[in-house]
Amino acid sequence: MVQEKKDDINRDMLLPAIEQNRPALSWELKIKKNLKTVPPCLGKFRPTVGQCCHQCTPDSLRKKLGQNSSLGFHNLLSVNETHTRYRGWLVRRVCCALFVSGCKVYASPVSNRLERVYESNRVQEGLTAEHKAPDGGGSQGKLSCISAFLPLINTCISPVLLRFVGWVMLKMFASVFGSIQVNLDHLPALHRASEEGSPLVYVYMRQSIMDCTLIPLVLFCHSLRVPYTLCPLQMNSSFLRSILQKVGVILLPPSALTEQDAEMDRLYSPVMTSLMCELLHEGQAISVGMSMKTGQGGQWLARITQLIKEGSVPDISLVPVGISYDCVPKTNRQVGLRSVLLWLLSHLWRRPEGSVRIHLTQPFSLKEMCESGRCRIDEWLPLQDLLLPVILYNRTDSVFGQRKMSWLLPPSHYAPELIQDRDLSIAIILHLIFSTTSCMAVMSTSLVSSLLMYKHHKGVSASVLCRDVAWLTEELLFRNKDVGFGGTLVEVVHYSLSLLAPHLIIAALPSRKDPFIVPRPALAATLHLTLQAQIVTHTFILEAVGACAVSAMLCEVAVSGVSSRVRSDGVDGDEVKGDMEFDVVLCQSELTERALQLCHLLPPGFMPPCQSSQSFALDAIDSLVRCGILIMEEISRDVPICDFWKKEGALTWSTTDDPYHSDSDCEEQDLRSYKISQPSQCPDMLFFLCSMLAGHLRALCWTITGLDYIATPLPDAEFVAHIHSYLCDTANEKKQHYESCSEEAAHTAVRTLIDLGVLAEECREAGGFLGVSPLFQVSENRQKLHHFISQYLYN
Repeated sequence: MVQEKKDDINRDMLLPAIEQNRPALSWELKIKKNLKTVPPCLGKFRPTVGQCCHQCTPDSLRKKLGQNSSLGFHNLLSVNETHTRYRGWLVRRVCCALFVSGCKVYASPVSNRLERVYESNRVQEGLTAEHKAPDGGGSQGKLSCISAFLPLINTCISPVLLRFVGWVMLKMFASVFGSIQVNLDHLPALHRASEEGSPLVYVYMRQSIMDCTLIPLVLFCHSLRVPYTLCPLQMNSSFLRSILQKVGVILLPPSALTEQDAEMDRLYSPVMTSLMCELLHEGQAISVGMSMKTGQGGQWLARITQLIKEGSVPDISLVPVGISYDCVPKTNRQVGLRSVLLWLLSHLWRRPEGSVRIHLTQPFSLKEMCESGRCRIDEWLPLQDLLLPVILYNRTDSVFGQRKMSWLLPPSHYAPELIQDRDLSIAIILHLIFSTTSCMAVMSTSLVSSLLMYKHHKGVSASVLCRDVAWLTEELLFRNKDVGFGGTLVEVVHYSLSLLAPHLIIAALPSRKDPFIVPRPALAATLHLTLQAQIVTHTFILEAVGACAVSAMLCEVAVSGVSSRVRSDGVDGDEVKGDMEFDVVLCQSELTERALQLCHLLPPGFMPPCQSSQSFALDAIDSLVRCGILIMEEISRDVPICDFWKKEGALTWSTTDDPYHSDSDCEEQDLRSYKISQPSQCPDMLFFLCSMLAGHLRALCWTITGLDYIATPLPDAEFVAHIHSYLCDTANEKKQHYESCSEEAAHTAVRTLIDLGVLAEECREAGGFLGVSPLFQVSENRQKLHHFISQYLYN
């Protein structure tokens, strides 16, 4: 019985089958013909993912100990008569409608929610500040004060409409995706948490509008409480807006085009905070999406954290949700009835493409995280304090601390007296960004994209690509990272190339045994592959940081010409040919120093927020030893480390509270050094890891160069647009490195330069302006910064 269940699970995990009646392309036939002897290798081991942090929330983690049995996956689109209480010929044809009618729906009362929101202290204080105090206190006066937010406050969940929309969504997604796989491991924990009375708040990373619909659909199909979804969309159709507001979707106010426009209204924040408070008091679940690029979405978590800190809400359970797509659907920010109908019609005659993997992780207590004090924020320092002493003044030692990313939560959302709570909210936002990204599965298209972008950007044969796919899959599983595919190696590669075909050049000539695959040298293709490969970079971030640190030291050795031996038959850019032998000794302290400095330049979500930068840098160097790039060498000593006789036979002891002595006078610090390992695969592996961060670092370098061509100060949005345009022009001129000119790369580069003090923010009546700070108006300082960042670029 158990084996039968596992077989069903493995069958659900297989990739969607390619239609048999579709004519196969020549490269598809060659892959199947030349690689049919490859044995099945994938889908047999699934690591346990989604457990909460053992350091920040140990009590929440302890509740799950001893309950780690794998329940497998469930394909949400595979609805048959076994999911209903009935059997028969007719049931098989209406099983989806019967399944939806049998799902449990929780009531959502909104009888006096408007009065409760209006009478809250926050709204009253906001009305007083806006000089809109109620005159007479009648119901009409109340409505006139906050009439713009009335549809948002009255958002509810209609059971009948929810079942109908759920049926429509299942039918619609069946024409869009091949499968929607849901990890069942943590669903019992979610059921227990909902029964205990603690409201659940689901947090995910924004990738597409599909995210807002997938999470409620998954919870609805598993009889969990459907959450109120905070959707940052401007809905043009009043008909669609009214429907969505009756299934728990909280949209932007009609007068606001973006979240920034909504936040400009001083009544918006107090009304929304009070609305969150009332929803949590009712026991409702909430779904929140966050963006790493702009930090949008974090303000909702900050409002909930504020409610916990002040005692308005006893406690909530946070649930990070990882959503992975084979291909991220392209959707618009503004939605109308006509665009929705056209989108639905376009998918009626198209076969489903791609699959989705959803991980609902273990819930953890926000109150425990706030009150335990384990979210350390006392080591936060501005980025310019961490790096400018090294960049401008050649300090040999780095300043220890964590990079402060205050832009994740703009200060306008909080009163000045809540600075400490604001820092705590930022720490929680950082933790959730990392937790959500860590539980996302690596899809087959992400794996193939990373190999094509970072290892075989000049092309690769299908047989070599299959070999590397098997190798990289093992490496991902070894790092406890789940993969969102299963089946044989041939099926995985064939399926991935089929989805990525518009962004690749696949040559299947009769004279070649294997098809030859090259990434298409175009902006759209490169950006798509880079976006897909981003999750692999998150998995290998330790190795990537360590590899860039090694590359920086090797570059310094090559330039300085110190006694070292580097023999190679030829070096062409980032490709190493021939036999390459390294005879360079790298000091551990210097390597760790370079890795630590590079850590501060990483965007949010890459580093664990509960781990210090020093510890992360040490782990980065150790990871290179584990993967065989570095070999540890012990420096020989003339005197033993512990020489008792040198102390004339006497052992001296120090008190434990003496800060100037160690626990033992015999103990000395180990001196360690590393050498590059000699196997032929080492250079390729080193460059593969360095390539993962090259796009981000190159965008920073190009942005610094672009400051010479931009007349500042400029409004924030206009400045980012100029930088984005400059990055695109530079990539077009070089005919390569298009991964460094995305909008996200431009936003991240500008934000990093602001934190470094290169760009100064100025507030004016028309809004925020950006200009080059006086310190970096000196070209010499900009050149020093450019040299500091470019040292990590291996080519």
